Amino acid sequence: MHTGNLFLVSAPSGAGKTSIVNAALAADPQLVVAVSHTTRPARGGEVDGKNYHFVSDDGFSHMIDNAAFLEHANVFGKRYGTSKAEVANKRERGQDVILEIDWQGAQQVRLAMPQAIGIFILPPSVEALAERLTSRGEDTQQSIAKRLSEAKLDISQAQHFDYWVVNEDFDTAVQDFVAIVRTMRLQKDVQLQHQAVQTLVHFDG
Repeated sequence: MHTGNLFLVSAPSGAGKTSIVNAALAADPQLVVAVSHTTRPARGGEVDGKNYHFVSDDGFSHMIDNAAFLEHANVFGKRYGTSKAEVANKRERGQDVILEIDWQGAQQVRLAMPQAIGIFILPPSVEALAERLTSRGEDTQQSIAKRLSEAKLDISQAQHFDYWVVNEDFDTAVQDFVAIVRTMRLQKDVQLQHQAVQTLVHFDG
């Protein structure tokens, strides 16, 4: 069995990252998301091991001490991290793994795993992003202004990712995302992990 790819997916708030990832997951059963560890309590309907691995502060600190995380961060007083074992186990089963992650976390992972593939989801414009944030009706004008300021910083980091998907038309963006995943599976080094391909292809030298 071949080892699956690891995709690092980032985007500014409001760009549609989670919706695109969920649509790609529905379209491709070989594609999975790594379940993060967190110290925050479970919210209504969340299931341990499915939405997050919920752990205590002491448990999280123990994992840090044992270098168990690919990346971890403190967000509003609660800690989040991606377990090395979580990613490795899925990839060893031949699944392609998605990490939905901010650009700082992506940098941490790339240091440990340079072969990881970065995909950045972009809005068609800052104006379109502002319109999306406003139309959700979930934020105050002050909050929207803050999110837009943060989004501009996020977008400035897109240059460090391998692929860009512009979410102007949602269906097209999903198709582009899935195309990237399938393209990576067609690379020679990945194909040569399949026994049938090894038998078929012979190289001289």
